[in-house]
Amino acid sequence: MALKGNLRDFSVVQIFNLVNLARKTGTLTLEGPNVAAWVSFRDGKLIHAQLGNEDGTLLGVLAKAGKVRPEQSKLIKKNAPEKADKELGLLLINAGYLSQQDILASIQHYVLDVVYRLFSWFDGFFRFDNDVLPPDDHITIRLDLENVIIEGSRRIKEVEALADEIPNLDMALTFVERPGANIRNVHLNTIEWKVVSFINPKNSIRQIARANKMSEAEIRKIVYALLEAGLVEVVRAEGMPLPPQAQKFKPVDEKQRTTLVNRLIDRIRSL
Repeated sequence: MALKGNLRDFSVVQIFNLVNLARKTGTLTLEGPNVAAWVSFRDGKLIHAQLGNEDGTLLGVLAKAGKVRPEQSKLIKKNAPEKADKELGLLLINAGYLSQQDILASIQHYVLDVVYRLFSWFDGFFRFDNDVLPPDDHITIRLDLENVIIEGSRRIKEVEALADEIPNLDMALTFVERPGANIRNVHLNTIEWKVVSFINPKNSIRQIARANKMSEAEIRKIVYALLEAGLVEVVRAEGMPLPPQAQKFKPVDEKQRTTLVNRLIDRIRSL
């Protein structure tokens, strides 16, 4: 029987701890608000990870790692369209394109990148299926979970700190208008540029995250970096209702304010 539950009750790090202590073999399925992920283990060791529709094939992983150029990738796909990962890996090694170490290091980097992103998932559901593993034609690795869990715990603390810095994702962003604050002069990666393209008082931070299929932690990290760089500022999203306290009290005009201050001064003098 599969172990399943809610990530609000049992965090990803806690699940990894359980897998490590019990030396479990199987696949963990995680279903987040926008995407699903799969992480596989053998005898308590991390061996494989896949996030949503990302290209987790060997060729896709090597392309992300910069080990294969776009033109090389097209050529490989043309000449070996039906090759499984293990077969393709041997082909690349025998052809002198890459070493076995290059391939394993690229896969390890991709797997860890996926797993560390999953540590920021706090909404969703999980299911652990015993003895379910990736197909035999996949290239797997073996990583001790202790170090992965330690790093994951550190990243959770980062997430909590970012949540304190940017508590309300229903606020919006706007570009700062000041000399020298030019977003075009900043070096951003593809994901960061996607976020920047949505910055508008009409779009809340939460809406930007959903449009880019990002977790709350991922969007907070990018927004925090933009705030620290002085490129954007947080504003109330257009159409966002005022808090009840702001709706309840009408602004006091300057004449009333002066009268109130004078009364307070007179009251203090009479004490």
